[in-house]
Amino acid sequence: MGNKHSLRNMVLEDINQERNRQDEKWGIQRHDLGTWLTILVEEVGEVAQAMQINKGWGKETDASNLYKELIHVSAVSGAIAEQLLEEQK
Repeated sequence: MGNKHSLRNMVLEDINQERNRQDEKWGIQRHDLGTWLTILVEEVGEVAQAMQINKGWGKETDASNLYKELIHVSAVSGAIAEQLLEEQK
Protein backbone atom coordinates (compact mmCIF):
# COMPACT_ATOMS: atom_id res chain seq x y z
CA MET A 1 0.00 0.00 0.00
CA GLY A 2 2.82 2.41 0.81
CA ASN A 3 4.36 1.89 -2.64
CA LYS A 4 1.11 2.95 -4.34
CA HIS A 5 1.10 6.18 -2.37
CA SER A 6 4.75 6.91 -3.04
CA LEU A 7 4.19 6.37 -6.79
CA ARG A 8 1.17 8.66 -6.64
CA ASN A 9 3.20 11.30 -4.84
CA MET A 10 5.95 11.03 -7.45
CA VAL A 11 3.43 11.51 -10.27
CA LEU A 12 1.76 14.45 -8.52
CA GLU A 13 5.15 16.05 -7.90
CA ASP A 14 6.04 15.66 -11.59
CA ILE A 15 2.73 17.27 -12.56
CA ASN A 16 3.40 20.15 -10.17
CA GLN A 17 6.91 20.61 -11.59
CA GLU A 18 5.47 20.67 -15.12
CA ARG A 19 2.88 23.28 -14.07
CA ASN A 20 5.71 25.40 -12.66
CA ARG A 21 7.71 24.95 -15.88
CA GLN A 22 4.69 26.02 -17.94
CA ASP A 23 4.18 29.12 -15.80
CA GLU A 24 7.85 30.04 -16.11
CA LYS A 25 7.77 29.56 -19.89
CA TRP A 26 4.45 31.25 -20.74
CA GLY A 27 3.36 33.01 -17.57
CA ILE A 28 0.00 32.38 -15.96
CA GLN A 29 -2.26 31.37 -18.82
CA ARG A 30 -5.92 32.22 -19.03
CA HIS A 31 -7.84 31.16 -22.14
CA ASP A 32 -11.38 30.63 -23.31
CA LEU A 33 -12.44 26.99 -23.17
CA GLY A 34 -12.10 26.53 -26.93
CA THR A 35 -8.44 27.54 -26.78
CA TRP A 36 -7.86 25.27 -23.80
CA LEU A 37 -9.46 22.42 -25.73
CA THR A 38 -7.05 23.00 -28.61
CA ILE A 39 -4.07 22.91 -26.25
CA LEU A 40 -5.34 19.83 -24.44
CA VAL A 41 -6.11 17.90 -27.63
CA GLU A 42 -2.63 18.67 -28.98
CA GLU A 43 -1.14 17.19 -25.81
CA VAL A 44 -3.45 14.15 -26.00
CA GLY A 45 -2.30 13.68 -29.60
CA GLU A 46 1.27 13.48 -28.36
CA VAL A 47 0.19 10.81 -25.86
CA ALA A 48 -1.35 8.86 -28.74
CA GLN A 49 1.87 9.16 -30.74
CA ALA A 50 3.94 7.96 -27.80
CA MET A 51 1.58 5.00 -27.25
CA GLN A 52 1.85 3.96 -30.90
CA ILE A 53 5.60 4.29 -31.35
CA ASN A 54 6.36 0.76 -30.13
CA LYS A 55 3.91 -0.67 -32.66
CA GLY A 56 5.50 1.20 -35.54
CA TRP A 57 2.29 3.16 -36.08
CA GLY A 58 1.98 6.86 -36.57
CA LYS A 59 4.66 9.21 -37.78
CA GLU A 60 8.17 10.16 -36.73
CA THR A 61 7.81 12.28 -33.63
CA ASP A 62 9.62 13.62 -30.63
CA ALA A 63 6.62 12.56 -28.53
CA SER A 64 8.18 9.24 -27.61
CA ASN A 65 8.19 9.50 -23.81
CA LEU A 66 4.71 8.36 -22.80
CA TYR A 67 5.17 9.22 -19.11
CA LYS A 68 6.30 12.76 -19.97
CA GLU A 69 3.39 13.27 -22.35
CA LEU A 70 0.88 12.05 -19.76
CA ILE A 71 2.36 14.51 -17.28
CA HIS A 72 1.87 17.28 -19.86
CA VAL A 73 -1.81 16.31 -20.32
CA SER A 74 -2.28 16.28 -16.55
CA ALA A 75 -0.56 19.65 -16.14
CA VAL A 76 -2.67 21.29 -18.84
CA SER A 77 -5.79 19.79 -17.27
CA GLY A 78 -4.66 21.21 -13.95
CA ALA A 79 -4.20 24.66 -15.46
CA ILE A 80 -7.74 24.53 -16.82
CA ALA A 81 -9.07 23.41 -13.43
CA GLU A 82 -7.16 26.25 -11.70
CA GLN A 83 -8.77 28.77 -14.04
CA LEU A 84 -12.25 27.33 -13.42
CA LEU A 85 -11.79 27.59 -9.65
CA GLU A 86 -10.48 31.13 -10.04
CA GLU A 87 -13.53 32.10 -12.10
CA GLN A 88 -15.90 30.63 -9.49
CA LYS A 89 -14.55 32.98 -6.80
